[in-house]
Amino acid sequence: HILFLRGERRSVFDAAHKLLEPKDYLNLKLTGRAAATYDSIALHWVTDNRDPHRIQYDPVLLKKTGIPRDKLPDLLRATAVLGELTAEAASALGLRRGVKVVAGTPDLHAAAIGSGAVTDYEGHLCVGTSSWITCHVPFKRTDLASNMASLPAALPGRYLIANEQETAGECLRFLRDRIVFADDGLTGPPPEDAFARLEGLARSAPPGSHGLLFLPWLFGERTPVEDPFVRGGFLNLSLRSTRADLVRAVYEGVALNSRRLLVAVERFAGREFRSLRAIGGGMRSTLWPQIYADVLGRPVQVVRGALDANARGAALLAAIALGHLRVEDVAAAVPIEATYTPDPQHYAVYTRMFRELEHAYGATRSMYRRLNGGGGAT
Repeated sequence: HILFLRGERRSVFDAAHKLLEPKDYLNLKLTGRAAATYDSIALHWVTDNRDPHRIQYDPVLLKKTGIPRDKLPDLLRATAVLGELTAEAASALGLRRGVKVVAGTPDLHAAAIGSGAVTDYEGHLCVGTSSWITCHVPFKRTDLASNMASLPAALPGRYLIANEQETAGECLRFLRDRIVFADDGLTGPPPEDAFARLEGLARSAPPGSHGLLFLPWLFGERTPVEDPFVRGGFLNLSLRSTRADLVRAVYEGVALNSRRLLVAVERFAGREFRSLRAIGGGMRSTLWPQIYADVLGRPVQVVRGALDANARGAALLAAIALGHLRVEDVAAAVPIEATYTPDPQHYAVYTRMFRELEHAYGATRSMYRRLNGGGGAT
């Protein structure tokens, strides 16, 4: 974004006093102080992150990108108290003067804390529009093959494995809005209980959806492969396939792709997860977390208020910053709502489907590049 402003909106770039991420801009409005945190600045790729306690701008990286240091904010820990509410901000929010503002953290980092998985190597799974599987780790590492790296975490002195599966819940929304209840004069618009109907239909199909495989790459993929050209679809469709098979295959295909990510994350972390705390809108389902457990072969622990993990994580981080909570007490502050354990028979079915998903990507990636890499369909 900064390079775009410099190249295409030069007057805006020249007039800008500081270039801030959204949460850091909000903090400026709250306190009058411009600053970024070790985690919010990370994706600018201009900081030396090798010592998590002393992250700073790197002169060589600044020179290579051509970004002037004076346009970038000073750096703080996410747990630093940035300042107090200004009189204007306090009045607008209906709060008293003197309320402290914690520097805070971006959404993924907040969600990690809000999942309760704050111990090193304790994994959590998010199933939202997109999806990820990650954990805190005590080391800095980059895995180019899987497009993952450990970046500064919100928790002091820690790193968080950064990755993302591009489409997860979005696949189910696509099924609802473009196929089953498309508002095109033939069926839609979708009813309010559309997702409940889809889940009920999916339950009527067996694990494995009679061999029907859904490829969930509707918007390319980021991890465990970086591929902007790959696309989704159904494989092994036949005259025997039912709509229930199609719907269940979407739930399963997203989870099967997450198993690819789990393999890469556990290899990156150097150990297997005993279980996964689960957050995100997809975990409001009772079918999907069971499918995830059966596909991943790991217990899936859905936390209470799974959809509120980001906001809860921000609040917990503020409590840590102000001395009201210790990091080691976070897990107890995030209770488990339900635990889903793997079914060995279903795991065997999904292991076979997982192998076919892996083969499908290898067999079709060149085709997708031909179709989408040179002015073809997108």
